[in-house]
Amino acid sequence: MIERRGLLPFAALSVVAALLTIGFKGGAYLLTGSVGMLSDALESFVNLAGAVFALMMVTVAAAPPDADHPYGHHKAEYFSSAFEGLLILLAALAIVWAAGRRFVEPQPLQDVGIGVTLSVVSSVLNGALAYAMLRKAREHRSMALEGDARHLFTDVYTSAGVVAAVIAVPLTGWLWLDPAIALVVAANIVREGVKLVWASADGLMDRALEPEVQATITRTLEQFSHPTIRFDHVATRRAGHRRFVDLHMHMPAAWTLQRAAALRASVEQALMSAVPGLRATIQLLPMDVEAHFDDTEDPI
Repeated sequence: MIERRGLLPFAALSVVAALLTIGFKGGAYLLTGSVGMLSDALESFVNLAGAVFALMMVTVAAAPPDADHPYGHHKAEYFSSAFEGLLILLAALAIVWAAGRRFVEPQPLQDVGIGVTLSVVSSVLNGALAYAMLRKAREHRSMALEGDARHLFTDVYTSAGVVAAVIAVPLTGWLWLDPAIALVVAANIVREGVKLVWASADGLMDRALEPEVQATITRTLEQFSHPTIRFDHVATRRAGHRRFVDLHMHMPAAWTLQRAAALRASVEQALMSAVPGLRATIQLLPMDVEAHFDDTEDPI
């Protein structure tokens, strides 16, 4: 699990970046009075809560297997992503409420130049961090870090829209443009929040491995295929960054257990070499024996 602990500095850096962003964007709102800037600042509070929870879950996921969790703690990262998605949805509701009030009571913006500068600085900070986090998340297949990175990218996009609106309001005199862009921001982060929650739920339901990974497994098994050796009932799943494959290997009934076990060890090693992080479980069966797991109803 040593390599998984390499994710912790990125998760901790996300917390620091969220605190700095709250300061920048909160200052931008106080200076301009823009409800669009307020919506951006509210999302930064979500970033902070999500970053703290992601740090906790990455720490848990990096823990080695124990007696109560013999397969490890990898799925803890899915809870982080789901939690951040729910926070995003709550932030969207707060933005809609603030924008609705501003439609009823529009007001001119002030100190636009300084406010825009603070927002741009925070966006550059978030964009650089999000890019580094996403690369690290893909390298280690970390759902928590990927969710945090994608949320930061969403923050950058929404900030760009807010800045554009804040600049346009004094140029056009359209005060309604400020709350209107806030509603667009809310809609965008709702979409991102729903995606995060769904991805987390999908992961907890033991989703199959990616098609390209399954194709790699199939090619690896074909290297051992023979008229007297075949594979079936191949099933794959993901749990956090770990990957699992279960299958049956059929061979001649006359083979000794030692010979069969030696071949199984070779197949397992080939699979784990071809797919990093894969855990293979292979059941040995004689060629004339079949196992069926197609029943959809539990026996009574």
